[in-house]
Amino acid sequence: MTAKPNKNITRPGSNGAVLAISVLLVVAVFLVFAQTLRHDFVNYDDEDYFYGNPHVLTGLNGSNLAWAFQTGYAGNWHPLTWLSLMLDAQLFGHGAAGPHLTNVLLHAANTVLLFLLLRRLTGAHWRSALVAALFGLHPLHVESVAWVSERKDVLSGLFFMLTLLAYTRFSQIVTNEKWRLARDGPAFPSPVTRHASLFYGLALLFFALGLMSKPMLVTVPFVLLLLDWWPLGRLGPSTFKRLILEKLPFFVLGGVVSAVTVFVQREEVVAIGKLSILSRAGNVAVAYGTYLEQMVCPMRLAAFYPYSTNGMLIWKITLALVFLAGISVGVFMLRRRSPYLLAGWLWYLGMLVPVIGFVQVGGQAHADRYTYLPLIGAFIMLTWAAADLFSDRRYPRQAPGVAAFIVMAVLAVCASIQTSYWRNSESLWTHTLACTSDNYVAHNDLGSALAREGRVVEATGHYQTALEINPHYAEAHNGFGILLAEEGQSAEAIQHFQRALEIKPDFAAAHNSLGNALADQGRYADAIEHYKRTVEIRPDYAEAHFNWGNVLATQGRYAEAIKHFQLALQIKPDDVKAQNSLNAALALQGNMQK
Repeated sequence: MTAKPNKNITRPGSNGAVLAISVLLVVAVFLVFAQTLRHDFVNYDDEDYFYGNPHVLTGLNGSNLAWAFQTGYAGNWHPLTWLSLMLDAQLFGHGAAGPHLTNVLLHAANTVLLFLLLRRLTGAHWRSALVAALFGLHPLHVESVAWVSERKDVLSGLFFMLTLLAYTRFSQIVTNEKWRLARDGPAFPSPVTRHASLFYGLALLFFALGLMSKPMLVTVPFVLLLLDWWPLGRLGPSTFKRLILEKLPFFVLGGVVSAVTVFVQREEVVAIGKLSILSRAGNVAVAYGTYLEQMVCPMRLAAFYPYSTNGMLIWKITLALVFLAGISVGVFMLRRRSPYLLAGWLWYLGMLVPVIGFVQVGGQAHADRYTYLPLIGAFIMLTWAAADLFSDRRYPRQAPGVAAFIVMAVLAVCASIQTSYWRNSESLWTHTLACTSDNYVAHNDLGSALAREGRVVEATGHYQTALEINPHYAEAHNGFGILLAEEGQSAEAIQHFQRALEIKPDFAAAHNSLGNALADQGRYADAIEHYKRTVEIRPDYAEAHFNWGNVLATQGRYAEAIKHFQLALQIKPDDVKAQNSLNAALALQGNMQK
């Protein structure tokens, strides 16, 4: 089964039109997403990824570079993502505008590169532009752009596009050289071979950089094989083995990064015993169908969709399986007449495999961010099918353009509205609660946001609701305990911290919180034990060193306290409280000059 190579692949087209479309795509992306430059951080991983991460905030330096490549912090190994955030902090400071601007710029670049890629692959000018516009403006992609912590999506997307562009150039050079040799016969060694090798090397390099931005790109070798089939027309029974060997370095790189990712995320993976095979399989089928439903009707999109551990309705799973099977059979039957349908469908199904839930990581049933690259396949299917449909002379000549404009306008408005919900933590979680039910994460994070504003009664209600929904949610126990401790209810707070640590023994923040509560009760020895455990788990936890130093200073152990204040300042040089405490300890020790 070999798809015919597209004869229009090398058609140059109008450079002016290409430039104009590229500019329009960038303008459209900024019209939707420029509002994020006025947005704040949200309390959903942004603290770990940026404003509370001392390695990021201190910018690019030798020790931070080493940390980026060695750490599995925040449950991921993606050193280039860390380095890009460090560069933001160095260039723009510690505010949210800089990281938001970088995300928008990367997404705009990805949108233009997708247009250029599809145009080079297929020679289809306007179809490529429409797929790129769908990619750039679809509301499902808001999470990847408007959320600072999803830098990994837009950055890996950049290297994904560059990988495919370099590979496309390589494959076209190889194909053209093959035709030349068949026509003219063997000649002296051609520089074309070296030229092709250069682009192959670039493709491999960009793939490695993409994997170091987000490991989800492990499916790229399969995407390259899909492109070999359609539209490049290289894949067939006689070439299959050779093309597999051609992708071998890509498979090896993907395998290595997959192993690293599994190791790093081992503590985040939901135990097999907690979720039955039927439950996992059912959620996979429903998630595949849900993403397509949201693609067509992008309403009620949320930052977190809770996974139901109580099982899923059989009829819903059955309906999803029938729907997916129907599409699969249909596109296979049409593979010769409309090969783009099968290619796009396999692109969509295959790219989602690492995050679809066969191995459940975290508590989400599905997530908008997972669709960032997989939906390109579905966009190709819809666009090429629509173009074939409108090629029928029964439709007015202007119909395709009018239909495309209406679709893009609606998507842009929906995406702009969805982006506005990410302006701060309160608006994000209030909207999420309006779109979902039994969402313990949303209740917990909204409670945290309200607590920081001093709205104690409202925060208490949300923490209690989160724990009613999921009594085993350690983060809610810790957050509620902090609120109770601040209100002087240290005994109740200690109970929640202890419960959090029963659920999650290596929860560094809960150890630190429990240490604070014990110190408030004068139980200094016990408090120090928990501070010690905190920094064993997370050596860069500046606040734990600061709290430990305060307890030591309270006991008159100034020399030891000074050491911990200095450690806190090494990790977080701009910590004013730690500097003041260090000054006070030095003064009390009699060292007035320091």
